[in-house]
Amino acid sequence: MIKNVQIKAYQVGLVFKNRNLTEILKEGNYWIFGNKSVEIFEMKTQFKAGEDFNLLLKNENLASMIEVVEVKDGEIVLVYENGIFKDVLNVGQYAFWKGVVNRGFQKVDLTKVEITENISKTILENIKLKTFVRKFVITNQYKGLLLIDGKLNQVLDSGTYYFWNNETSVEVKAIDTRMQQMEIAGQELLTKDKAMLRINFYVRYQVENIVKALMNNKEYDKQLYILMQLALREFVGSLTLDELLVKKDSVGKEILENLGAKADDLGLKASDAGIRDVILTGEMKEIMNQVLIAEKKAQANSIMRREETASTRSLLNTAKLMEENDTLWKLKEMEYMEKIADKIGDITVSGNSNIVSQLKEIFAR
Repeated sequence: MIKNVQIKAYQVGLVFKNRNLTEILKEGNYWIFGNKSVEIFEMKTQFKAGEDFNLLLKNENLASMIEVVEVKDGEIVLVYENGIFKDVLNVGQYAFWKGVVNRGFQKVDLTKVEITENISKTILENIKLKTFVRKFVITNQYKGLLLIDGKLNQVLDSGTYYFWNNETSVEVKAIDTRMQQMEIAGQELLTKDKAMLRINFYVRYQVENIVKALMNNKEYDKQLYILMQLALREFVGSLTLDELLVKKDSVGKEILENLGAKADDLGLKASDAGIRDVILTGEMKEIMNQVLIAEKKAQANSIMRREETASTRSLLNTAKLMEENDTLWKLKEMEYMEKIADKIGDITVSGNSNIVSQLKEIFAR
């Protein structure tokens, strides 16, 4: 039996007799005699020889033409062709033809968490590798805690972090480090003189120690709320209503001073606080309105009395001057005559008597 076999460029032909490799054919035209079979392989692709692979490798010529890659449990191998990432090899044995494509292989240990291999983020984001990688993103103005197997490993700044995906648990807790504001609204409090008030309070704070805030405390923001609530209650209870209204603008500063190290224990820094609104409740509001009305009435009466006194004093001074000065008296008479004359349409003067005297008589009627 005769066969003609043509081996093209980048191909290899393996001649078998009774399933034993007897000859390797490279590029060219061949005549095959006898009961032999020929398998043609593309050298640009991976070599796949099935179950007889290890037997084939006993042929020294074939073994010199093939690069064997073994991937063990807990490993993967990244395949590069001409410096470009092409594929991921899982557990198993692989063979590639030498001399045609410039291949590179990078072995990765998946049993560890941190990625210590020199692998770019572009490759880590490749869809072929995504199932082997855990990705965490900490946005700008945030910080994070890296927990490996539940234990604190390190503090992470903003950025993108990658870890190998394995049976070890990896968790990243992120927290906002920007200035934040907390509202403590509708707090009904009693002053020292038993006045019932409703106060709206605020505090501005910032996370300063992320380890204390997240690891040493649970729900640090709720704890801060309670601390500020109790501090406000204590402060308001030590003042009368009038004292509170006078010191309203300085309440925040004094409360922050009293807060002291308690905020530091939470990993926080409270930088500003203050009363937004003081609301009087029910009867207290009516009473304060009555007090205010009474005060304003008293002020109005005081002003009226002061004005009346000033007017009377002015009239008295004018009378004294007129009594001592006849000319001033006559000028005052003329002033009043002028004012009266403004309201009269026509005046008829008769006879030879003095005009001023006649006017006096007219105005005296």
